[in-house]
Amino acid sequence: MCGIVGYIGQRNAIPLVINGLKKLEYRGYDSAGISFVDNDLETFKTKGKVKDLEKILKSHKKSSPNVAIAHTRWATHGIPSDTNSHPHISNSGRLALIHNGIIENYSSLKKLLTNNGFTFKSETDSEVLVNLIEHLQTSLNLKIGKAVQVALSKVVGAYAICVIDKTRPFEMIVAKLGSPLAVGIGSDEFFVGSDASPFVEFTNRSVYLEDNEVAIINILKKSLKLFSINDGTELTPKVQELDYSLEQIEKGGYDYFMLKEIYEQPRAIHDTIRGRLIINEQKIKLSGIDENLEKFKNAERIIIVACGTSWHAGLVAEYIFEDLCRIPTEVEYASEFRYRNPVINKNDLIISISQSGETADTLAAVKMAKQKGAFIFGICNVVGSSIAREVHSGAFTHAGPEIGVASTKAFTTQIALLAIIGLRISQIKKSLNDKIFKNLLNSLNNITTLSKEVLKLDNIILKIAKKYHNAPNFLFLGRGYNFPTALEGALKLKEISYIHAEGYPAAEMKHGPIALVDKNMPVVVVATKKGFYEKVVSNIQEIKSREGKIIAIVTKGDTDVKKLSDDFIEIPECEELLVPILASIPLQLLAYHIALLRGCNVDQPRNLAKSVTVE
Repeated sequence: MCGIVGYIGQRNAIPLVINGLKKLEYRGYDSAGISFVDNDLETFKTKGKVKDLEKILKSHKKSSPNVAIAHTRWATHGIPSDTNSHPHISNSGRLALIHNGIIENYSSLKKLLTNNGFTFKSETDSEVLVNLIEHLQTSLNLKIGKAVQVALSKVVGAYAICVIDKTRPFEMIVAKLGSPLAVGIGSDEFFVGSDASPFVEFTNRSVYLEDNEVAIINILKKSLKLFSINDGTELTPKVQELDYSLEQIEKGGYDYFMLKEIYEQPRAIHDTIRGRLIINEQKIKLSGIDENLEKFKNAERIIIVACGTSWHAGLVAEYIFEDLCRIPTEVEYASEFRYRNPVINKNDLIISISQSGETADTLAAVKMAKQKGAFIFGICNVVGSSIAREVHSGAFTHAGPEIGVASTKAFTTQIALLAIIGLRISQIKKSLNDKIFKNLLNSLNNITTLSKEVLKLDNIILKIAKKYHNAPNFLFLGRGYNFPTALEGALKLKEISYIHAEGYPAAEMKHGPIALVDKNMPVVVVATKKGFYEKVVSNIQEIKSREGKIIAIVTKGDTDVKKLSDDFIEIPECEELLVPILASIPLQLLAYHIALLRGCNVDQPRNLAKSVTVE
């Protein structure tokens, strides 16, 4: 979950890596640090954010090193502190290392090193790794690249690392297992990042390391050599061209990335749909399915694995696949699925969902299901990500970079793509009549326009936020397709405002949660015309009779729920399976405004990071 960045070339490396860290702060922001070689190895690090590191560097004498590594941390081993911050330095002061991941066998390695005279300042597994590398380097008389390869062959866990040796300032060593790592290739210079955002303004050429690969970057030879960690075999790097620009990852005039990404949803949904709906021919084009027709035609069960917001999108997909395709569907937390011994049959279809394509539990679940012989279809946003490379087939959402920690456009684009997939499978299975298929296809094609209308409700939502932002608790209710919408609305609020919020199926209120309802309890109800409307009205009446405050998401023109509501937000009418797209947008805005009114940093909520690349 941490962000790592490095540079080696002819420029002053310090401002390059610091600016790169700022673009990676969505991955973690409880501490930051930098190491560079300027005659000697120098290191500066601190608890806090990148801006706190900048303050320390300003008081430092001016340097223009050509090699530097830097790190922004999300704590896993050891509390956030100056000492536990990265980079970590080997006992001799020769090596500096930055690390994203977890070394699971660090305890036994630490004992081995302690027996060999090494001492440790921090509580981190990363300091163990840098000293293991030094131990092998000196005891076996290895060059730094080979020492890293041998050290990592003894490591159990996940990592993306970048290492520099002050005696070889012309080299940088990077390696990957489980955590993402990209190397940007410029003109006589190389960049390293947890993703491409730190170097996209300098080059559009990148190598995404695969698991169990180590790269030796040598600026004197202007070379990047790639090797297998397992046996040292030299490999051929695969250079890819990046497909997004610097402008996509800047705020573009918005105060926060989250707000920018909420407002990007019409464009993002359009990009998800574009080229896949052939309206004139009433067809759907999805190469990931079309190239594997038999797998989908013979699918007897779908198992969806995901985490967090992607899991909520999977819950919506459960309704879609069972309604449209008549295929039994199960939605699993990837973190639980991977540790069970699940029953997977030959005609099961596994669908993994992840915005980043790097979610550790989802990736592990994919690998486990793959070992059991399952066919894996991946849905993610990031081309070249670990899950995208691991699955048999898949589709990208094309939402563009999502920097805000609280996911917004990822959710709506995932649902749009899952609806397309559901419609395509229904064609293959012949489970829908032509009229219904045509209506759903046309409705999906129109969802971009409707989502723009919802964004015009922002001022109404702000007024509601001002009314309820001091509430200590919220409940979110929905039925059918909108039960997952309620879960997602509650998650957004708790993530960024720190208000305790829970989502429930509306009918479950009377099975316990209704005991919480009183005049101080705001209850957000997704009560649109499509889907169990009368039942939801009855649930609202139960809440009103106990003095609960109703904030309702209703279909434009509704009268019944409006009368029962203390506040309401009207969204356009659409097909039931697409309501979660439109209903989730006002819930995102409600959470955003409440969080700001409470003085919270919506882009960097406490204790959270964007890509959960560790367990």
